[in-house]
Amino acid sequence: MSGSGHQKYAYSSGASSSPGGSSTDSRRQQTTPVVDVPAAVQNLLLATKRLQEILRQWSLMQASETQVSDVYVQLGNEFNIMVTAFARYNIDMSDVYAVPKELRTVLEQCLAEDPSQQVLEQHMPTVRQILYNLLEGLKSKQNDYWRVAGGRRH
Repeated sequence: MSGSGHQKYAYSSGASSSPGGSSTDSRRQQTTPVVDVPAAVQNLLLATKRLQEILRQWSLMQASETQVSDVYVQLGNEFNIMVTAFARYNIDMSDVYAVPKELRTVLEQCLAEDPSQQVLEQHMPTVRQILYNLLEGLKSKQNDYWRVAGGRRH
C-alpha cells in the first residue's frame, strides 16, 4: 500500500485558483447545485465527520485507500458547494480555500503508510487541526451570512 495513494487525490478546488470572483467562479456556480448556506454548512460538517470515520476504518483495515479517497472527493465537492453558497451573498471565503489542499497533503502522508492505529494517531491531530480551522472560519462567515440574510434562521 505504501505510496500508491498519491494519484488518487486529484481533487482540485476551483475556488483557490480564482478567489476574486472571476469568470471561473461564474462557470463553477452554474454547474454547482444551488444550496442555501445552512444546508451547505451542514452537509460539509457531515462530510468532515465521514472523513474522520473512514480514516478510523482505514486504520483498522476496514476501508481501502480508494474509499478514503472517495470520501475526500465528496468532502471537496461539499466544500465547493459551501463556498458557492456563501458567494451568493458576497461573503468572501478565501481564508478557507486552502483546506482541501491541506487535507490532501496529510491524507497522502497518512495513506503512504500501512494502515494502523499508530499511523492514524500520528496524522489525526493534523487532520483535526485543519478541520478545526475550517469550523472556526465557518463560524465567523455564518455570522456574516445571518447579518446579510436579515437574521432569518431556518
